[in-house]
Amino acid sequence: QVQLVESGGGLVQAGGSLRLSCAASGRSFSRYAMGWFRQAPGKEREAVAAMSYNLGTTYYADSVKGRFTVSRDKAKNTVYLQMNSLNPEDTAVYYCAADVNSPLVWPNLFGNPEFRGQGTLVTVSS
Repeated sequence: QVQLVESGGGLVQAGGSLRLSCAASGRSFSRYAMGWFRQAPGKEREAVAAMSYNLGTTYYADSVKGRFTVSRDKAKNTVYLQMNSLNPEDTAVYYCAADVNSPLVWPNLFGNPEFRGQGTLVTVSS
């Protein structure tokens, strides 16, 4: 059974940092891009950041460029999201995801990657 399990969410003040982790199991993701989506209250789920299976291609949403960094440890089937300079607009449920498509295609997945975790809530207070 494929599982993507997120951790690291929580409450943080504006300007603070959080690091999300996601442990994947149940199959090999060595040929999959991995990354993160998020869904804020009342909004569509959107791609936030993703990294290709060979670590050579990344995608970042314009709203997080320069503040968020995606990384992955292929040996551990784990993907991370370092989030700095958080602001209230970053408040959302963050979902770990894996998809065979290139990270550059992730905005066109419309929030529906092949595999997705249950999500972890990030709340940024002003």
